[in-house]
Amino acid sequence: QVQLMESGGGLVQPGGSLRLSCAASGTGFSANTMAWYRQAPEKQRELVARFESGGSTTYADSVKGRFTISRDNAKSTVFLQMNSLKPEDTAVYYCKANRGLIPYWGQGTQVTVSS
Repeated sequence: QVQLMESGGGLVQPGGSLRLSCAASGTGFSANTMAWYRQAPEKQRELVARFESGGSTTYADSVKGRFTISRDNAKSTVFLQMNSLKPEDTAVYYCKANRGLIPYWGQGTQVTVSS
């Protein structure tokens, strides 16, 4: 089993910043598969950022240059630093990790960007 716990969401004004955290526990998951997704109301869940094999990262075009994914391997924690937030970034943000071919998801954390 893999447990993922997100934190750090909240209400922020446009142009502001938030830092999300995802603490992973359990065995058998690969840190290289950890990723952040988001789902806005009435929209499909979409990839925000992820790690690739070899340590590189991939970002959705809509967040490039504003969001940064990072991790602390010693603490099995993944972060998402979000800067220059826009109203269209409003969504529930989910952490994901794979154990083999099986994906595990956190419960999500709400991010609301509004003035």
